[in-house]
Amino acid sequence: MSKIAVVTDSNSGITQAQGREMGIRVLPMPFYINDELFFEDVTLSQGEFYQRLAEGADVKTTQPSPGDVTALWDQVLEEAGELVYLPMSSGLSSSCDTAIMLAQDYGGRVQVVNNQRIAATLRHSVEEAIALAAAGKGAREIRDILEAVKFDSDIYITVDTLKYLKKGGRLTPAAAAIGTVLNLKPVLRIKGEKLDAFAKTRGWKAAKKTMLDTIQEVIRRDFPECRGPEDLYLDAVYSGAREDALDWLEEVQAAFPGWPVQLEPLSLSVSCHIGPGARAITLAKAVRPD
Repeated sequence: MSKIAVVTDSNSGITQAQGREMGIRVLPMPFYINDELFFEDVTLSQGEFYQRLAEGADVKTTQPSPGDVTALWDQVLEEAGELVYLPMSSGLSSSCDTAIMLAQDYGGRVQVVNNQRIAATLRHSVEEAIALAAAGKGAREIRDILEAVKFDSDIYITVDTLKYLKKGGRLTPAAAAIGTVLNLKPVLRIKGEKLDAFAKTRGWKAAKKTMLDTIQEVIRRDFPECRGPEDLYLDAVYSGAREDALDWLEEVQAAFPGWPVQLEPLSLSVSCHIGPGARAITLAKAVRPD
């Protein structure tokens, strides 16, 4: 059986070094900062990204160029028979749809997984793709298995400041001003194809309680057959400095005792719209090799 290679992009939170350890390739996402092009974890570190945000730089996301995508695929396919590509959710970027179009020229050797994942949820899908390939599944079969659970994931996010939501046009200046005065903390939700407003709360404590309570309710309502960690992935997620988010990891672990909760960074493609200091919790249905 031909080798099945796994490729993702840096919206998975997988660094270049981690990708090498995992035996996969990670396509770095491009950013324009004051009209200068940077690539995540190649010419732009997380620390540098947040520093430029704090300085008020004009930070814009963009999708990888088709040439960069196919150049990486071609390189990987020199040693692999087939390739499974897991980009960020098609609802958050057009890069997934572009990849699907590009894959049409590869005669089935490239299978693009459109399973609506980003950050920790995408990382788990990458890990599952690796496990499925090791279990002998073909690229198309891996794609179909992962896409079968495409809507079985949730991300809830609350922000430290309304500045970036206002800057990106998701809040009007008036709403942002009122929210700042009243200490309103919006809870956002990434479900399937969209990033939407989910709830408004007063202060950090209420926002975090809303996220934790909601995840518990989602597990009860949407996954009644859930036996625990073997069926669902649960992660604490953050933007900004990792050390500042350790207390959030402890809170999530306390709310879900016995779950192997990990602390994972939020994708920079999302962070540029919400800023540093955000806290999030992710839930995704697990897929296991037979």
